[in-house]
Amino acid sequence: MKHTTDLKQLLEDLLEEQFKLKMQAATGQLAKSSEFKKVRKDIARIKTIMNEKQNNV
Repeated sequence: MKHTTDLKQLLEDLLEEQFKLKMQAATGQLAKSSEFKKVRKDIARIKTIMNEKQNNV
């Protein structure tokens, strides 16, 4: 299991990637629209793990 600091860094990276994908979609340069869905779900997974760690579940 990853440490909280690793998860925070990964979350920051994914949020940055999500922003880039949004910009590509807005300019019509997004080649794979499924990438956006994948990143969004990865962000949700990391947030869930972080909440579980915080609540000691």
